[in-house]
Amino acid sequence: MVAELSSAVAVEVARAATLLVSKQRICILTGAGISAESGIPTFRDKQTGLWENYRAEDLATPEAFARDPKLVWSWYQWRRQLVHDKQPNPAHRALAQWQQHCARVNQQLTLITQNVDDLHEQANRLEQTIDKVIHLHGHLWRNRCSHCDKAYEGNTPMSNREVESVEKNADKPSYRFDDSLLQCTHCGSYIRPDIVWFGESLPVDAWQTAEEAAAHCEVFISIGTSSLVYPAAGLAQLAKQNGAKIIEINPDPTANDIVDITLAEKAGIVMPVLIEQIYQHSFP
Repeated sequence: MVAELSSAVAVEVARAATLLVSKQRICILTGAGISAESGIPTFRDKQTGLWENYRAEDLATPEAFARDPKLVWSWYQWRRQLVHDKQPNPAHRALAQWQQHCARVNQQLTLITQNVDDLHEQANRLEQTIDKVIHLHGHLWRNRCSHCDKAYEGNTPMSNREVESVEKNADKPSYRFDDSLLQCTHCGSYIRPDIVWFGESLPVDAWQTAEEAAAHCEVFISIGTSSLVYPAAGLAQLAKQNGAKIIEINPDPTANDIVDITLAEKAGIVMPVLIEQIYQHSFP
């Protein structure tokens, strides 16, 4: 893995590892870039197929759902179709391993994500760690009532025809997510994805946890998200104001005065090397 890094990035990775093993409180924020390395399209990617004439910004709003719930629900079912078979990449696996390592050496690591997929949770299961992931923008695989906010307890529905196909071809399942609208069993209103849409507030508990972690950390790391774009910018600035060092991992970093160490490479390449060096420093 080390051979894949340029000499300049390798030097910065070594600096980052030395810094990280000397600190006790670490806060990590991941964004769309880390999931893109697993093949999950970002919001900035052009819509395809039936959705090429729509902008994500025009569909992911409470107003759009109120106006045409079928359209918005169908789009989210299509998004679930796109990502249901995606797997954690080496960066997700390295972060899960790092969470385990921190528990062993009594470091505090808080992992926060702007992503709505479950790739961090998948990686944690693969690495057999139960560490919590803080989701700022919700969960693609959860649903709730659009009116009373009650959680929808059922699974994300697939069509009956495709369920039969899955059962008959278990080695190569072909899921298709049903776009029929669901209704809340408590109030009868339509069920929506448990996602933070444009114009909505971030979940209070998740944001408070993120702010506290950023305010009290000694190192703040942004992975796959610009430290100039909110909420990453707000958390990074909060950390910096309280004396933390800032590390940015991004193949296309932006010039930012608050960043102390820039690792200009894909997270899936950098993270395994960084974790390996952290292990070497911790257990020489």
